[in-house]
Amino acid sequence: MALTLTLAACGGGDSTEPAASGGGDSPTTLKIGFMGDLTGENSAIVIPPRNGAKLAIDEYNAKNPKIKVELVPYDSQGNPDQAVPLAQQAITQDKIVALIGPAFSGESKNVGPILEQGKIPSISASATNPDLSKNGWKYWHRLVATDAAQGKAVADFLAKATSAKKAYVIDDKQEYSVGIADVAFETLKAAGATIERDKIDQDGSDYSSTVTKVKAFAPDLIFYGGYYAQAGRLLKQLRTGGVKAAFASGDGSLDQNLVSGAGADAAEGAVVGCPCFIPYGVTEGPVKTFADNYKKAYNADPAIYATEGYDAATAFLQAIEKGHTTGEAINTYLSTVDFTGVSKPVKFGPDGELGATTIHIYRVKGGQITWLGDSTVAKLD
Repeated sequence: MALTLTLAACGGGDSTEPAASGGGDSPTTLKIGFMGDLTGENSAIVIPPRNGAKLAIDEYNAKNPKIKVELVPYDSQGNPDQAVPLAQQAITQDKIVALIGPAFSGESKNVGPILEQGKIPSISASATNPDLSKNGWKYWHRLVATDAAQGKAVADFLAKATSAKKAYVIDDKQEYSVGIADVAFETLKAAGATIERDKIDQDGSDYSSTVTKVKAFAPDLIFYGGYYAQAGRLLKQLRTGGVKAAFASGDGSLDQNLVSGAGADAAEGAVVGCPCFIPYGVTEGPVKTFADNYKKAYNADPAIYATEGYDAATAFLQAIEKGHTTGEAINTYLSTVDFTGVSKPVKFGPDGELGATTIHIYRVKGGQITWLGDSTVAKLD
């Protein structure tokens, strides 16, 4: 993959006039990009954080600031290879000064070096692969816990809540999927469960081979690492095949489409963990205000990573309000960001990771996804 770009014209520096500003000594409009799967089969994970980011920017622009902000969408469809030319376009043609995303881990891995070379700060609201923060990138940040933290917390919760003696772990070979499945496998094994593992084709639709293996093993618990589109098909086929074991997954499956894909009866009782807080039932405070404004803007309740998208945009907007208008200056400001967001406290370490994170547990009940609490206090009925 060719990652070398001629980016000197849009690199940071101390200038207050990025090329996108339209001339003069001070910019009047800056562009922030949003990259992720906006039209693919797992787009329901990415549209809420995009909407959250747009809400924050719309609220900011409504205050009639000296510098307005435009959110520019880049639809990668979750494809790591497709994300590369989009990142190049965002930097060299569109002259963005910051990026919210990429949404998924695979595309983040591919796009990270391009953003680093272009000196464009990024904040992902949903990419969870642990290795992303180990690349030495100075312009990269995220607002969620890693798969290492998520996978372990969910698996620990399941081991205690179900007392599973036999567990089966499945993934669909994608970057994110393998990472969280690896952690779940090792955690359940360490908890004393007899364990087996298999992989499915992310582009496939017939999982009968895996269903046969799972049924023969007769586990008490199944953990699936992957996204809701595949999870729904897999769960439906497992139940049709006579597998009654408890089913659990990570944040990639936290969407109502898991229920519609599997069927309400098949999905009933499924457990999903997430390093995100969806504001179900919040009745007061800033989170309630956010939820109300989100529903008014989009005629829908906030879903997975909507709050994180809002907070990612807020961090960038705080920098711009302080007069930082280049990628380098905005990135420097991010090292000082420290505020209580609608999703969680927002403060980045030198590696771009959050200082503290919480894993939440959700469960399908009566055909709807419900919140059980964080992983340290949540309980199954």
